[in-house]
Amino acid sequence: MAVSYLKTAIVATIAAGIGCNAAVLDKREIALGGGSDWHKYVRSPATSIVKPKAILSANTTGDVANPNGLLDSHGSPTVLTRKGSDDKVPSMVVDFGQNVVGIVSINFAGSTNSSEGFPGLKLAFSETQQFLTNTSDFTRSDNMPEGEKLTNGTDQIAVSNDPYTWNDKTGCQYDTKVCSDGVHGFRYMKIWLDALENDAPYAQPYGSVSISNIELEWSGYLGTPDTFTGWFECSDEDLTQWWFDGVYTADMGTDIFLANETDPRDSATPTLEGKEVLFDGAKRDRDPYVGDLGVAALTSYLSHDNPDSVRNILADLAEHQRDDGWIPPASINNYTLNLYDYPMWWVVCTVDMVMYTGDTDFAAQYYDVMRKTLDNYYGQNLTSTGGLLNKTNGYGDYAFLPRSGVITYYNALYAHALKSAAKLADILGHGTDRDTWSSRATEVDEKLLARNWDASVGAFYDGGPCPDKPGDTICDVHAQDGNGLAVLAGTVNSSLATSLLDYYGKSTARPYGNAFYDNDSLQAGFSQRVYAFISYFELAARFATKGAAGSAYEELKRLYGWMSTHDPEITFWEGIGPNGSPYEDGFTSMAHGWSTGIVPLMSNYVLGVKPTGPGFKTWEICPVTEGNVTWARGQVGTPHGPIKVSWSKKDSDGFELHIDTPTGTSGVVCVPVTGSKNEQVYVDGTKAEAEVSAATDEPTGAAKVIKTSGGAHEILVSV
Repeated sequence: MAVSYLKTAIVATIAAGIGCNAAVLDKREIALGGGSDWHKYVRSPATSIVKPKAILSANTTGDVANPNGLLDSHGSPTVLTRKGSDDKVPSMVVDFGQNVVGIVSINFAGSTNSSEGFPGLKLAFSETQQFLTNTSDFTRSDNMPEGEKLTNGTDQIAVSNDPYTWNDKTGCQYDTKVCSDGVHGFRYMKIWLDALENDAPYAQPYGSVSISNIELEWSGYLGTPDTFTGWFECSDEDLTQWWFDGVYTADMGTDIFLANETDPRDSATPTLEGKEVLFDGAKRDRDPYVGDLGVAALTSYLSHDNPDSVRNILADLAEHQRDDGWIPPASINNYTLNLYDYPMWWVVCTVDMVMYTGDTDFAAQYYDVMRKTLDNYYGQNLTSTGGLLNKTNGYGDYAFLPRSGVITYYNALYAHALKSAAKLADILGHGTDRDTWSSRATEVDEKLLARNWDASVGAFYDGGPCPDKPGDTICDVHAQDGNGLAVLAGTVNSSLATSLLDYYGKSTARPYGNAFYDNDSLQAGFSQRVYAFISYFELAARFATKGAAGSAYEELKRLYGWMSTHDPEITFWEGIGPNGSPYEDGFTSMAHGWSTGIVPLMSNYVLGVKPTGPGFKTWEICPVTEGNVTWARGQVGTPHGPIKVSWSKKDSDGFELHIDTPTGTSGVVCVPVTGSKNEQVYVDGTKAEAEVSAATDEPTGAAKVIKTSGGAHEILVSV
């Protein structure tokens, strides 16, 4: 049953070992995941060599003998034959069973010619059947200048007569003919016997080709169960599976930065070449953008001990900071893509990395970069705009939105970045910066609320003028990004947070999530578009606001439920458009790291584990227990060892929490209380002598237990 809350806090000290015995320890071990079968939810291939799962028989055409033969490398081969132009083109579709990324290889048992040259094969790749045509849904050539394109949407092969293995490497078999784009992110691969006219005489559209085996060399992070330093389970199996699906989505985009496998739009850079990075997506954009790390990096920290994939990006972008303090969003366009919000995300992501990994040396090395960004690039903008950011340049943002002016999102993000930076300044001993940034953030909060709050609906305006009505008049439109971040940044109190979340949930709910605008005043179709990236911040705001967790689960079910049940399934999309379709058709990345917010939502809020000091030297374990989830358990990896947590609701509003934290760390533990006069809190079997203190700003109204040292503990609430 649901647990209710009081606006009070119970404060007690836990001493390691109180009331412990073997029976209690065994019980704790079971509760904390001993014997857990979470491995079954892992989506990663078992090895770096991935085999297709099936042939889509309905898509097979022409003379294709033994179509399933290529699935069994020890059996008879699959044979495609076309003798002349009157014959139907033989074709088939290979299904890898889920989205994959890497280099395809084909073992040919041989070929026979019916004319000059070798018989040709064409390959087209797609993440969905909807956009599976005679052209790939996307290839690297799609982003190349016209005169530099290797292909026009298909990879070509001129199949030699003798048996051999062909690898889909970037390049051409014959000078500029019979070319392939190399790495692909896809689920489906169409194969047909045909050739481009321009590939003559080397490849011809006739002959016979025998295929004995097809496989893929996985290029992403191979997230097998032994690599997980964190995991999550709860009473809702969908939420559990989506946590692991989010990890798999981010793993697909964690790869080595290579010039011929990266976005070709002047993204290649010697300072990243050969280093592991967390790309935006597996298919595209294969260039690491720092804004995406606001979510994707958290997913990585909470699942694997692999911080270099994030650290490499942050360091590289810092090294390319402009003189005025602006930080490029990515290496694309030789580090010149103009995005207004991404330097703030660099600040936030740098602080996140310090808190999750403990890398204060990195923070110290690039501290001046942070100061220059906050004080020069953004701070100077404040002096002429009454204390709020006013975007007047032609720069874009995470979605290249056509907006300018005093935008709520930019200012809420600036307040969030300032508060994050102030925390880091305190850690590094820069007291003046701490005070300056904290004071400035408070001023931004106050002025933003005064200017952009729409009392008529109880939410923030987007803040700028409508495109068709230039001037100082604020457009009557409200955006998800600014409203969600305003809650997380602490710009609004809990009452206003409840108001804006209620309004936004009612006005933007779609079957596939909450739209990122409540109407189309800014641009047609915006009220039907959903970004899981920006939805993360609204969802986190719901988990952080008393009484709103139930609405968070409801929105999660629509958003992740939609993506997980629509092709390609499992992986999470860059964006969702009208009627739940991929928002940019086949160009849409269907495996995008910024859409994996389900991972930090479950680990940071439902499990309740967050760092409060660098590298979890101090932490909090404050699970949000509102809603229909009756139990949750899991683990978060830290530099000091794992933090293990398990909680469950009991009958009559009772509650049980088990924790095991690393020696040498300390933190705060929260358990829910009901207010019953008979209610008792027990720590390791001993009644907690509690001080009741005011906690009027506690978003969850949870009882707090201060833990002074690491170790295994059991906390019970009985009524």
